[in-house]
Amino acid sequence: MLARSDMSRDTDSPPGRTAGRFDNLLRHDLPASLVVFLVALPLSLGIAVASGAPIAAGLIAAVVGGVVVGLLGGSPLQVSGPAAGLTVVVATTISEFGWKTACFITVLAGLLQILFGLSRIARAALAIAPVVVHAMLAGIGITIALQQLHVLLGGSSHSSAWQNLIQLPGELGNLHGDDFLVGLVVIAIMLSWKYVPGALRVLPGPLVAIVVATVLSLVLPGEPERIVLSGSLFDAIGLPSLPSGDWGAVVLAALTIALIASVESLLSAVSVDKMHTGPRTNFDRELVGQGAANMVSGALGGLPVTGVIVRSATNVQAGARSRASALLHGVWILVFSVALVGVVQQIPKSALAGLLIVVGIQLVKIAHITLARRTGDLMVYLVTVLGVVFLNLLEGVIIGLALAFGLLLWRVVRVTVTASEVVGTDRWLVTIDGTCTFLALPKLSAELSKVPTGTDVLVEMSVDFLDHAGYEAIHDWSRQHESTGGTVEFVELGTAHMAHALTGPPVRGRARTLLDDALRPWREGEGNPIKNGVAAFHRRNAHVVRPHLDELRDTQNPHSLFLTCADSRIVPNVITHSGPGDLFTIRNVGNLVVPGGRDSSIEAALAFAIDELQVDNVVVCGHSACGAMKALVAGGPTGPGLGNWLVHGRPSLDRFHSGDPVAAAAARAGFGVADQLSIVNVAVQVETLRQHPVVRRAMIERGLKVSGLFFDIGPARVLEVTASGIAEIDAPELAALAPTH
Repeated sequence: MLARSDMSRDTDSPPGRTAGRFDNLLRHDLPASLVVFLVALPLSLGIAVASGAPIAAGLIAAVVGGVVVGLLGGSPLQVSGPAAGLTVVVATTISEFGWKTACFITVLAGLLQILFGLSRIARAALAIAPVVVHAMLAGIGITIALQQLHVLLGGSSHSSAWQNLIQLPGELGNLHGDDFLVGLVVIAIMLSWKYVPGALRVLPGPLVAIVVATVLSLVLPGEPERIVLSGSLFDAIGLPSLPSGDWGAVVLAALTIALIASVESLLSAVSVDKMHTGPRTNFDRELVGQGAANMVSGALGGLPVTGVIVRSATNVQAGARSRASALLHGVWILVFSVALVGVVQQIPKSALAGLLIVVGIQLVKIAHITLARRTGDLMVYLVTVLGVVFLNLLEGVIIGLALAFGLLLWRVVRVTVTASEVVGTDRWLVTIDGTCTFLALPKLSAELSKVPTGTDVLVEMSVDFLDHAGYEAIHDWSRQHESTGGTVEFVELGTAHMAHALTGPPVRGRARTLLDDALRPWREGEGNPIKNGVAAFHRRNAHVVRPHLDELRDTQNPHSLFLTCADSRIVPNVITHSGPGDLFTIRNVGNLVVPGGRDSSIEAALAFAIDELQVDNVVVCGHSACGAMKALVAGGPTGPGLGNWLVHGRPSLDRFHSGDPVAAAAARAGFGVADQLSIVNVAVQVETLRQHPVVRRAMIERGLKVSGLFFDIGPARVLEVTASGIAEIDAPELAALAPTH
């Protein structure tokens, strides 16, 4: 049944709402936390190694990320911990300031993140161009892979990507076979794990790879270098140290870590939200939670913490329902780190190197490169990647953002200017389309100089922004051209007009303004409104429809005869999305068809439209709040003029009072009495037309279609009127009224 109220919106209930929290914890969050723990453990160790930090620092960050962000964060299913995306900047920070001061910088970065969250600017971080973020991660991945390739070969990584690259041939000459074999096994398992049978794939690939490589290193000859972990996790806890000087560099490092960690966490949270139908992320709260975790992690001697998409995706896929899963995964890492220190120390460094090489390579996503190429941002992507790899992360990102902004500026402010002679005439057409500013002056001047002196010129301006420099260039050229005997006519189709250029600062026009100008009632200006409207038509629209009207100069080929009310609120071409030449329109009070040939005007229109113009459709369109129907319901008027005409509406009134099904359907849809009569009247007029000899013959001989519409003015909704009721119009029904040109 149709109703005039808005449709209710379906919303997804948060997962687990119908079940008890304890039941969700046991059935969903607890198993998911174990899976995430098994994925996070080897990654946390590997990231610590790649950062040049103590091994325990990765475990501390994993514990703190799970527990603190799990308690305070704003993303229910995101899992936090040490991330590959911060590896490069952390390694640089440790190299420059030392480990203890790097921990202090992590605390300071956490404080900045809390301030970001409290100031409610979290969503602003999402305004960073995605191509720069994708390229940043790819650059980090390449850097990690270059570093860990040396460890895989049995050597040590160097201080820069360039050194890692040029020293690689020498490292290959001093290959340590045992380290290389162990790392190669990890890489092979990681890359092939997605192809193993489903039963085995339940186990996390990274964990399987590290366990297999560790066992292999214990049984095969050789002694690969292993992880060194002094004591338990509690023994590794230590307070940070204040920097001895150069506070400017310290603050810059903290700001860098805070910004990268914040952006990575927020982008990860956005991705996680797309994976489930539960509660959405509170971004400001998530930043506060991330900041608190970094303050705690840095204070305890841990790595910086951020939201990690690999762990978070695993958490969602494992069936987690609440933040309890992330919290518990941190607890499992703590228990393992305290109780099984000896197991950790058996892991070869080359095994973690193989793991990190795969993680690094996976940060370079072919889909991101393809998207950048398709959207014209490939140069931004490549420049950012090269900057991150061969300069440093901060400089690479800044260069990428600057290039992205420059490209955006070029795309937004560019203008298309063309000057050409209209074929077959002595007139010239100058088109100016886009944003016309001082930046467009060289192109504008070059094109305008092509116009010969003394010619008639039409300047078509589809401009959404016009500054004083652009206005002055166009105005001065126009004045100069007219002084040589030429003429210049302006047609301004855009939202920025020449007349407004000197009245105030330039303002970008809204595209919606064009639609409003075309469709809203036009009552502006003084004097004769018809003449004013004609002048506006000549100024803005005439040359647009002129080519089409020129094709219709000697003939017309409408697809439909449209019979509607004379009411001023009904604009047939607007509500049927049609143009000049599409509708042959008949209008009278109440959209009535007088049977028996007693209205010669309607008879002539029907004969001409159907027999001469061969229209394919005949449509009767009534409307809400119709004055004729209101008068019929009220029982008047009578006598000459309107009263005599409304007599022809009596059959519709009689049908309405007889309990017609169309009236009942309109009542169920919430329409009032007068509107119900309007809808019944459409059905009656459609029946009358179908009985008309000219119409009936065309229906039989060539399939002429006769249909009814009802325009509900308030919500601007058009409904189909059938013999038994009313219905919404979908695409197939609209196709009958669509223009054929």
